[in-house]
Amino acid sequence: MFHQLSYLHPAPRRAPLRPSWRLAGVLFCAHFVCAGSAFPDSVVKASDPDVVRVMTFNIRYDTPADGKDAWPHRKDLVVEIIRDFRPDFLGIQEALPGQVAFLEESLQEYGVLSRSREKDPNAGEACSVFYLRRRWRIDPEEQGTYWLSDAPDEPASITWGNACTRIVTWARFFETDTGRRLVFVNTHFDHRSSPARRKSAAMLRDRIAQIPADVPVVLAGDFNASETAESMRILTEAPEGPGSVLIDTFRAVHASAEKVGTFNGFEGRDSGPKIDHIFVRGDAVPIAAEIIRTDRDGRYPSDHFPVTATIRLGGAK
Repeated sequence: MFHQLSYLHPAPRRAPLRPSWRLAGVLFCAHFVCAGSAFPDSVVKASDPDVVRVMTFNIRYDTPADGKDAWPHRKDLVVEIIRDFRPDFLGIQEALPGQVAFLEESLQEYGVLSRSREKDPNAGEACSVFYLRRRWRIDPEEQGTYWLSDAPDEPASITWGNACTRIVTWARFFETDTGRRLVFVNTHFDHRSSPARRKSAAMLRDRIAQIPADVPVVLAGDFNASETAESMRILTEAPEGPGSVLIDTFRAVHASAEKVGTFNGFEGRDSGPKIDHIFVRGDAVPIAAEIIRTDRDGRYPSDHFPVTATIRLGGAK
């Protein structure tokens, strides 16, 4: 049994929230722009009711200082890329209120859970969660935002050497047709402090470990850390047992892929580390993964590439 606010101890959350969306249409693109993502068509079927698609996307905050790469020049491409992949769950980072509102208006099939990292819930960057609301129903008693600090329930709290406030936004979802449960977690780790990233990873590991082991968990975000960083090892090599160990979906599918950099600086480069990740835990098997490097006439949708994963759920309810 779940108990209200029992495992991730959320802070106050945004309301109202909407119900969910049913998976429809073609689940897989015929052409990929990722590092080695081809695999047999038989792996994924459009009618497969167990397939769930996830995207993490640092959309770069809206600032005129970006000049030709500022938000007004790329926002339509952001929407196009999201629509093309059609994730069940989308976690975005660096999302200012106007950007969240634009995406919510443009992607009306999605429900949105969003709360800024500042004291004012409607001002500042957010780690927003979008979900297909005809397929998924959010649990209003098991969702919210907390801060990566020694005072996680205190809005805008900042410790551990973070350069700025850092948050986690999460929710438990029910699949409308089956009642299956899934917890989706979205975060953005600090970009300067390694100790802060390690402490953030330990907090996430411990809180995810409190979620019942039969509930699949998807953790997505911009972790500002390479695949081999200690903070990532804290997540993927957790000592507390199978309930807390997370699997890197990209490496589960592409064990030897190279040139997997996800920060591109608006230049499309694929060198450097992969710092945007999607992890799963529990009855969720990665069957596809992608780094989307789409551009339009040399313009990229963000200074990060979006990262996707396609997973197959079991039958846990």
